Amino acid sequence: MMDTTLLVGPVLRFDGNPMDGSWQDAVRIDTAGAVLVCDGVIKVVGSRDTLLQDHPQAARIEYADDHLICPGFVDAHVHYPQTGIIASWGKRLIDWLNEYTFPEEMRLSDPAYAQAVAARYLDLTRAHGTTTVASYCTIHAHSVDALFTAAAERNQRVVAGKTCMDRNAPEGLCDTAQSAYDDSKTLIERWHDNGRASYAITPRFTPTSTNDQLAALGALWAEHPDCLMQTHLSEQVDEIAWVRALRPETRDYLDTYEAHGLIGERAVFGHAIHLEPREIDRIAETGAALIHCPTSNTFIGSGLFDMAGLAARHLPVGLATDTGGGSSFSMLRTMAAAYEIGQLRGTPLHAAELIWLATAGSARTLHLADKIGSISIGYEADITVLDLSSTPAIAQRHAQAKDMWESLFATIMMGDDRAIADVWIAGIKSVAA
Repeated sequence: MMDTTLLVGPVLRFDGNPMDGSWQDAVRIDTAGAVLVCDGVIKVVGSRDTLLQDHPQAARIEYADDHLICPGFVDAHVHYPQTGIIASWGKRLIDWLNEYTFPEEMRLSDPAYAQAVAARYLDLTRAHGTTTVASYCTIHAHSVDALFTAAAERNQRVVAGKTCMDRNAPEGLCDTAQSAYDDSKTLIERWHDNGRASYAITPRFTPTSTNDQLAALGALWAEHPDCLMQTHLSEQVDEIAWVRALRPETRDYLDTYEAHGLIGERAVFGHAIHLEPREIDRIAETGAALIHCPTSNTFIGSGLFDMAGLAARHLPVGLATDTGGGSSFSMLRTMAAAYEIGQLRGTPLHAAELIWLATAGSARTLHLADKIGSISIGYEADITVLDLSSTPAIAQRHAQAKDMWESLFATIMMGDDRAIADVWIAGIKSVAA
């Protein structure tokens, strides 16, 4: 027997990419909308009155006018092993890795601890409305198993990969070129396209991978071109100087990956703040994606991402918390930070652009835009319902709002997990752990 549910209330709809033109032509809110979900898939999206008449037997959940039915949030760049060290004080990138990240990732050498952190991370992010993440794991293969297993238990779509490092890291966190290849290959065979799991080949970044390791991972990607490849690019100026010292023969940071086949349409580069013109041209030519991590970029002092300039080149751009360099598990807070960085650059983003980046835009960068990120027929029913009056401060702003966009913007800027009314994953209403 089919499991059919009708969600009734204001519905956020995408008709295009608001970063490519007028947001008014690409995003709309149907204030008298409804969504029919059947067996984990969105079957019909339309008007409230029509769907109520056509589907009288469906289980009905009605949301008030101060709610908004949205696609589930898609967090396109995270480090789930850093859950326990989020919001640690006072370090920039390289010191952050040495003082906080590497010691915590060493703790995940214990499979039981990795399992506990994976479960905790998915529960925390689900409480903030996130239904899909793309995560770096640790060098331990079981850390990948832990996250994919926890996601499968929740029937949750997740992208992840074993982080590969064979230099400039503690001995207990280093693999080799061969073991990185072998472990990643085994994990691809075990997890890629298994249920809602997708694998991403994952060199951490050039400073922690030798040429041999990058070459091995480039060869592996050539053998499995339907996988993603995720890594970091041009996050901080001192990191770029380090890369230049390590690889003086290359043209720029991107070239350290390109030289080993680690660029292409399914490449996903986190941060990408301080890009050279050649790098931007090459990324545009190959169709690679960039991920904006605004809370991380300010928290550890990296810089201001050029959203307007890169979007003008029609590059795929997603949005991410970058847990735990990012200081929040919330994509609402991440959208707010993206707005603030846009203001500092003189190019503030509209609420329609922000919500698109956190859903359909991020799904696009992960090559999942045909499955998630939109309230559309045939899509997987990953849905987040926002309460636009979740706190007294937000409620009084909602009461003064001229339209739903003003109200949504107030929730983006001031909202937290209290603004998450409901989360549906594959058509099943999530229950808090």
